[in-house]
Amino acid sequence: MEDRIRLFRPAFGDAEKAALCDTIDSMWVGRGPQSIAFEERFAGFVGVSHAVALNSATASLHLGLLCAEVEGQEVLTSSMTWVSSTESILLAGGRPVFCDVEEDTLNIDVEDMERKITPTTRAIVVTHYGGQACDMDPILDLARAHGLTVIEDAAHGCGGEYKGRKLGSLGDIGCFSFQATKNMTTGDGGMMVTNDDAIAERVRKLRWCGITKPTWERFRPGQLNRSWVYEVEEVGYKYEMNDLAAALGLAQMDRLEQSNLRRRELMERYRDAFADLPQIAPLAARDFALSSCYNAVIRVDHRDELFAHLDNDGIDSNVHFYPNHLYKIFRPYTTRLPVTEEVWKKILSIPLHPLLTDSEQARVIDSVRAFVEGAQETSTHAAAG
Repeated sequence: MEDRIRLFRPAFGDAEKAALCDTIDSMWVGRGPQSIAFEERFAGFVGVSHAVALNSATASLHLGLLCAEVEGQEVLTSSMTWVSSTESILLAGGRPVFCDVEEDTLNIDVEDMERKITPTTRAIVVTHYGGQACDMDPILDLARAHGLTVIEDAAHGCGGEYKGRKLGSLGDIGCFSFQATKNMTTGDGGMMVTNDDAIAERVRKLRWCGITKPTWERFRPGQLNRSWVYEVEEVGYKYEMNDLAAALGLAQMDRLEQSNLRRRELMERYRDAFADLPQIAPLAARDFALSSCYNAVIRVDHRDELFAHLDNDGIDSNVHFYPNHLYKIFRPYTTRLPVTEEVWKKILSIPLHPLLTDSEQARVIDSVRAFVEGAQETSTHAAAG
C-alpha cells in the first residue's frame, strides 16, 4: 500500500538538529542570543528596521492592534482567514468589520473595504491569502487618505513579494507565523516587523509582561554591573520567543528561499496539469506579486465529494477557511459577503510542501483528474437516462 500523501510537512534536516543541540549545550534556552540573532537576520531579510520575535502570529497581531489603539474602534478585515485574526481584533478591544474578497485570489476586496470605512474606522488588517500579495498600493492610498493603520497578516507570506518588496514591509506593521505548517517553522512562533521605533519598543515590553529590562539584558554571560532591578510600565503578556525556537528559525532561514522556489515549481505543475480542466480552477497569480505559495487552493464544484475521493486515495486535503463571519461566536459582527459566502463552498487545499516528490504530486494530479472524469461520466449517464 502506498504511503499517505500529507497536505503539509515541515522540512527539517541535520542543520536544525545541530542548532537545537548547540542551544541546549549552551544552557541558555530562554530568550537570549539566538532570539536576538534571529530578529536581526529576519529584519534584514524583510527589509525593515525592527523585527520582534514572539511565540505566535496571533501574539503579533494582538500586540500590533494594541499599538494601533483600536479599542472601541472599527478594524476592517477579511473573513477568509484563520480565526485568530478576528480574535486578535477583539482581544485588543476593537470591532471587526468584515469585507468581501476577490473571487479568484481570496484576498480582500479594496472596493468593498472603501465602502465600509466610517468615522470610527481605525485600522486595516490585510491577509495575504496563501502567500499571494494583496494589491497594496490602493490599500495604502486608502489608509493614508483616512489616517488608518495598516497591519499585514503575512502568516502565509514569508518570502513573498509585492512589486519587489517583501510582504510584511509595506504596511505599518507586519505579522508572520512560524507555526508547524508554514513556509519556515520554529515548531510554533511568530514575528512582528515594523519601521516604527516607538511600536517596536512598546512591543518588546508588552511581549514580556511589560518589563523594561528582560533577563538576558540583566544577566547575560560576561555582563558587568549585573542587576536584578527592572520596572513594569504597563500590563503585558507572556508572548516571548525562546532560544530553542529561534535556533530552529535561523536554520530554517537558510533553506527558505530554496523551499519557496520548490513550492512555486510545484504550484506551476498543478496549474499546467489542470489547465485543460475547466472544472478545476487554481487561485489566480497576480503579475505584481511573487507568491510564497503557502498552500495550493483549487476551486471545484462538489468540493466535499472531491475531499472524500482524495481521502480514499490516501491523499490529504483541507478547507482554508470556513469564513469567520459565519461562526456563531462572531455573530454580532456578521454581515452579508456574497463572494465569500459563495466561493468558500468550492475551495480545497491540496498537498503542497517542499518535501512533496514529483511522483507524489503526480498521484495527486491523477486522483483529481480521475474525480473530474468520473463526475463527467456520471453526469452524462444521468442526462442519457
